[in-house]
Amino acid sequence: MDRFDAMLAFARVVETGSFTKAAETLHMSKTSVTQLVQRLEARLRVRLLNRTTRKVNVTADGAAYYERVIKLLADVEDAETSLSAASTSPRGRLRVDVPSPLARTILIPALPDFHARYPDIQLDLGVSDRLVDLIDESVDCVIRGGELTNLSLMARRLGDLPLGVYATPGYLERFGVPSHPQELAGPHHRIVGFSWSRTGKAFPYAMHHDGESVTVQGRYQVAVDDGNAYLAAGLAGLGVLWLPNYMAREHVASGELVTLFDEWEIEPMPLYLAYPPNRHVSTKLRVFIDWISDLSTSFLDASSGGFHRYHATQPRRENRP
Repeated sequence: MDRFDAMLAFARVVETGSFTKAAETLHMSKTSVTQLVQRLEARLRVRLLNRTTRKVNVTADGAAYYERVIKLLADVEDAETSLSAASTSPRGRLRVDVPSPLARTILIPALPDFHARYPDIQLDLGVSDRLVDLIDESVDCVIRGGELTNLSLMARRLGDLPLGVYATPGYLERFGVPSHPQELAGPHHRIVGFSWSRTGKAFPYAMHHDGESVTVQGRYQVAVDDGNAYLAAGLAGLGVLWLPNYMAREHVASGELVTLFDEWEIEPMPLYLAYPPNRHVSTKLRVFIDWISDLSTSFLDASSGGFHRYHATQPRRENRP
């Protein structure tokens, strides 16, 4: 038995919760993965996994062993990297999940630079606003807007996204131009709802002006759970939007969207990169984190000019896309 392959197979089963999914990620047959884990258990004389027809759960001994294994596997990877050309050019597969507007507008256009620096990194990019289980789905890291609710994750704050309120000229012609944010909660206006996939609930929007704070919980006819769909609904005139300014900039310039409530301020949306707490930060993940941090700093510095900047001492809410 190749002990290294057996430990790798075991770790992947723990992370995916499935022999089938582990086999797929390792490009092996399910039978081979099963045999590797069985032989590992026989060698250790300990049951590492509890198997059922629906799920594979790690035992207490297996959990303790997993913590040691992932560190050992990471050390092996780093040792190989340090003795090869990969020390300056990290290699391997990296799984990253990002919100769809951020991917389309910022990340993907910048990827040629990333791959020019790190040509041996294979990037599997998940583009969604859904809740991602980093362990079960073997995702190396996620980028999300809003305060993190899972405090067990390791996270790096990439910066803050300025927000604004927008509507199409056509919407304003039909429903009128609101002079106060609270008017959006009345019967004559509509917002576009944004619902987090994990709760199905839309978030209220807090605005501040001259010591007054207003939380707007408007009425909607359509709510979505994807940032690009949210923007598309607004551009179709289905309601008022609360948008990160980078998503609205080109549409304001073209006249498709109009900015509302310029004198009101909105607390900016924090942007985080998060990864599992028990996962070693490999060389390839480390260089991606550093690269996306630099990219975010450059982008936010360029986009902050001329937009609302809100500074507050109260805790920040989790925000929309």
